[in-house]
Amino acid sequence: MNFLRGVMGGPSAGPQPSGAETIQKLCDRVASSTLLDDRRDAVRALKSLSKKYRLEVGIQAMEHLIHVLQTDRSDSEIIGYALDTLYNVISNDLEEEEQDDSEEENLPKQVDDLGSQFTEIFIKQQENVTLLLALVEEFDFHVRWPGVKLLTSLLKQQGPQVQQIILVSPMGVSRLMDLLADSREVIRNDGVLLLQQLTRSNAAIQKIVAFENAFERLLDIITEEGNSDGGIVVEDCLLLLQNLLKNNNSNQNFFKEGSYIQRMKPWFEVGDDNCGWSAQKVTNLHLMLQLVRVLVSPTNPPGATSSCQKAMFHCGLLQQLCTILMATGVPADILTETINTVSEVIRGCQMNQDYFASVNAPSNPPRPAIVVLLMSMVNERQPFVLRCAVLYCFQCFLYKNQKGQGEIVSTLLPSTIDATGNSVSAGQLLCGGLFSTDSLSNWCAAVALAHALQENATLKEQLLRVQLATSIGNPPVSLLQQCTNILSQGSKVQTRVGLLMLLCTWLSNCSIAVTHFLHNPANIPFLTGQIAENLGEEEQLVQGLCALLLGISIYYNDNSLENYRKEKLKQLIEKRIGRENFIEKLGFISKHELYSRAAQKPQPSFSSPDHMMFDHEFTKLVKELEGVISKAIYKSSEEDKKEEEVKKTLEQHDNIVTHYKKVIREQDQELEELKQRVNTLTSQNEQLQATVTQQVSQIQQHKDQYNLLKVQLGKDTQHHNSHSDTFQMNGIQVEEVSKLKEELEEWKNKHELLQGQLREKDSAIEKLKSSQLELGTTEQSSQTSKSGGLEHNNELQKELEMLRTQVQLQSAEISKLQLENQKLQVTNTSADPALGDSGSTAPNSSELGGRLQQEIKELKSEVKALSEEKESLKQHLDSSSSTVAILRDEKSKLQQEVAESKKEQDDLLVLLADQDQKLSALKIKLKDLGVPVEDEDDIESGDQGDEDEDGDEEEQD
Repeated sequence: MNFLRGVMGGPSAGPQPSGAETIQKLCDRVASSTLLDDRRDAVRALKSLSKKYRLEVGIQAMEHLIHVLQTDRSDSEIIGYALDTLYNVISNDLEEEEQDDSEEENLPKQVDDLGSQFTEIFIKQQENVTLLLALVEEFDFHVRWPGVKLLTSLLKQQGPQVQQIILVSPMGVSRLMDLLADSREVIRNDGVLLLQQLTRSNAAIQKIVAFENAFERLLDIITEEGNSDGGIVVEDCLLLLQNLLKNNNSNQNFFKEGSYIQRMKPWFEVGDDNCGWSAQKVTNLHLMLQLVRVLVSPTNPPGATSSCQKAMFHCGLLQQLCTILMATGVPADILTETINTVSEVIRGCQMNQDYFASVNAPSNPPRPAIVVLLMSMVNERQPFVLRCAVLYCFQCFLYKNQKGQGEIVSTLLPSTIDATGNSVSAGQLLCGGLFSTDSLSNWCAAVALAHALQENATLKEQLLRVQLATSIGNPPVSLLQQCTNILSQGSKVQTRVGLLMLLCTWLSNCSIAVTHFLHNPANIPFLTGQIAENLGEEEQLVQGLCALLLGISIYYNDNSLENYRKEKLKQLIEKRIGRENFIEKLGFISKHELYSRAAQKPQPSFSSPDHMMFDHEFTKLVKELEGVISKAIYKSSEEDKKEEEVKKTLEQHDNIVTHYKKVIREQDQELEELKQRVNTLTSQNEQLQATVTQQVSQIQQHKDQYNLLKVQLGKDTQHHNSHSDTFQMNGIQVEEVSKLKEELEEWKNKHELLQGQLREKDSAIEKLKSSQLELGTTEQSSQTSKSGGLEHNNELQKELEMLRTQVQLQSAEISKLQLENQKLQVTNTSADPALGDSGSTAPNSSELGGRLQQEIKELKSEVKALSEEKESLKQHLDSSSSTVAILRDEKSKLQQEVAESKKEQDDLLVLLADQDQKLSALKIKLKDLGVPVEDEDDIESGDQGDEDEDGDEEEQD
């Protein structure tokens, strides 16, 4: 041992205690010392010796250390030393590091198994693990961290046993889940490693951890660390997620329903510059892609896989993967894994397959992604794993995708081939690979073309139309004929195996293709010759496939060619090969080792190109046809006839089934439409119910309002009579206003006439002034005009008296108008409250009573009637308020007009006063001149007589 070398190689010649003796003394101190400090020092010394003297410390001190964990829990320091010591004893990691650094090569094998043995000793008492779980729950760093490391080491050494103990301990897993929430990154990261070991190959613990919100916490850690750009912590979290999800349908469903797939999208956001990826980023992205594949693996239940595929499309994860697929500068291994991931995301999902068919590569001109991938597949310079991934992607694209199959085959048909040759189609690439000199390209193209025909009889018939131009001057050859020609030329085994698989897939369940194959007279002799020869082991696989192709030609033969009827082909086998020999050669296929490997999973995974022989879907076809062909070889002609009848019956039955399937499909569509209609009707019903409830509440409100109105009407009936006069006055006011307007217009006209007359009088006065001046200059002329001036003066006096009487009449009319205006104001003030309170309800009381009776009789029309009643009440109130507003406006206008008329009267009075002063001045001057002037009383009496005459004339008019 190492410690013997340390003890014997000391510089002192005196006797020194050996390591075992020292450890024994320390153990005694731990066991017997009463002081905590002494025990702590002893445990610290054991910790320092535990790495060098692992075996001795483990044997002698383990029991004492466990006792310390049980009794000294109050002291975190001694607990930490004890846990570190146990970790050094149990863990093999330290021993492996020492072995790497050591120069010795012949170390005992028992050292490698020490950890497992000490673990068995520790977990023999289950209380020790329970005690360790309790210590891990402590928050103290010096206790929690070594406890986590020790429990991780125990799980590494004896995983299933420790898992079972933790599973049965109360809240065992929940305690460990708290480690992910620890703020100290060291403990959190080691907690992730602990949960990795805890969840390995244990579905029960995986479910508990998942339901303890592990997905949320782990995804948060990955986001905090920078997703794919993060460090090794991201890698550890991804490994733990894989443990939780792989082969665990319950957790996968929980992951999908928790919307955690959407949180995976940011993982695959890569920039334009993809150069210089670190090794850690490559590792992280590789694990992220593997995690996506875990969710959509073909081995999962179909329903779970389909739901995850749809979720990945809707959240944009598939689009993000396709972006990586078409990006430049992506490392080769990441590109390969991305292709495999995209393959399984689109496999069997029509929606995803349609999207993938629409993806174009960023080239000039843009090319479909499928074409770009096929170019890589048939290029022999590309890496082998990449070509396998592209083949798998193409197979997944065509899996249960008749639309995609039709698009691929259509690129081979004569009507759709691009005559200009500017763009390369998928069909042209497959044909080019099929007849290439590279055998791997031949095999990949043949398998890809076989998947385009899988379970699609229509396309098998259409592919018979494909014609190939072999050389200049020679007529074109059909694709089927060209495949058989290459077979007969004796090419490489891999090429012939690929072509035979294509022919077997093509001819199976397609009688027309079988007829075309038999129409070439060289095909059957070639097959019988290949089967009958005794060749080496490498050729046995080709012989088995030839036997399968011949058996398919017999089983699916419709006897349309006389020379190659079923019975004649059976006789040919009996003569040239022998039935037993034929069955034996047919059995070579399923007995081959590569056949068993290919049958395990859909993804083509081969260690080398030489092992690339069988396709997964073809193994299913072999399993289906092998027994059927064996029976068909031994059947007689009568049995064949009976079988034909049975086949016809089955075909009829299949036709009926397809018809009913079509009917069911149509009914499903109708059901979907009806469901949508039901959904819309239910939504409409809910809306209508909501409106009904609103209307019911409105009805109740209207009832309450009606009851209030009824009470108010009962109170206001006694005041109804008193208000009726007011309402009548209110109704008459409009006519009065119109009359007043007309009168005002008349008075305005009269005012204008008076003003015109005043202007005429002013001009007459001016004339008098001028005539007076003439009198002052010439006395003779004044004497001659004396009599004329007196007459004119009399006329002026009369006109002045007439104006005075008119002004008096006008003032009287104005006073009447003012009285009427005051009456209107009083009427408005008394009518306004009546209009606001009961003016709009009293005239309609009979209508409300009638409507109430109608509501009681006809409940269905209650809502409409009340709403109409409410609208009518609102309209009536609005109309009454508008009439009041109009009346007020009219009143204000009248007041303004009256004020204006007053101003005009005042102006007239001023003018008349001025005229009186002028007339008096003129009279004085006339008296001074000696002209006789009449008194005012005489003039007034004369004017009164004139007015009476004028009044009589007006009455006559």
